[in-house]
Amino acid sequence: MTFTAVPLTLYPDMFPGPLGHSMAGRALESGTWRCAPVQIRDFAADKHRTVDDTPAGGGAGMVLKADVLGAAIDHAAATHPGLPLLAMTPRGKPVTQARVRELARGPGAIILCGRFEGFDERIFDARPIEQVSMGDIILSGGEMGALLLLDACIRLLPGVMGAASSGDDESFENGLLEYPHYTRPVDWEGHAIPDVLRSGDHAKIAAWRREQAERDTSARRPDLWAAYVADRDGR
Repeated sequence: MTFTAVPLTLYPDMFPGPLGHSMAGRALESGTWRCAPVQIRDFAADKHRTVDDTPAGGGAGMVLKADVLGAAIDHAAATHPGLPLLAMTPRGKPVTQARVRELARGPGAIILCGRFEGFDERIFDARPIEQVSMGDIILSGGEMGALLLLDACIRLLPGVMGAASSGDDESFENGLLEYPHYTRPVDWEGHAIPDVLRSGDHAKIAAWRREQAERDTSARRPDLWAAYVADRDGR
C-alpha cells in the first residue's frame, strides 16, 4: 500500500517541498508514498476564481468560502476514496505521536490547508473533517503544518528509517522525552561523555537513560510528566 498525501491548498507548489529531500525524498522516489496536491482555486465558480470573502458580522481579513472548499474536498474524496480528511487549524486538537502512528498505518490523508482568517465554519458541519493543530502557534497558512504532519508520518512508513526499531526510544513514544545523546570526541571543551555510557554495562546504561528521560520530562514538560506518572502508577 502506498501512503498518499493529498494537500488541498492555494499553493500546490509548496509540495512536496522539503519532503522531496533526505529520507522522505528517497521514499517518494521509491514509491513508498506519493504526493497529489489539489489547487483549491480550481473549484471557484466565478470568472475571477474567487476563493474567499469578507467575514459575516464584520472584522479584519478574509475567510475561505464553504462552497469552494466543499467542491475541492468532494473532488479529492472521490479521487482518493478511503483517505481520512483533516484540516490544519489552530482551533484543532493538537496532534500527538499516537495519532501520527495511526495515520502512518493507514492509506494516507487528505489535508485541507487554510489561509487568511481560516475556513467558513459550515464546512465542518457539512463534511467529516478532523480539525488538527501542530501546536499553540499561528502560521501564515496550513501548508507548513501539513508538511510537519506529513514528515512525522512518512518517517514511520516501513523501510523509511531503516531499522524498524529506530523510533522506539524517541520523545513521546513512551510518554517521556528522549534521553540525551553523545558521540566522539570523548572530551570536548572541558565536557566529557558520562562515564556510564563508556562502561559497556548495558543494564546500567539503560537505567541511566531512563533516569535522564524522566528527569528531563519532569523539568521541561510537566504536562507529559503528570500523564506519565498517572499511567505508571495506575498499572
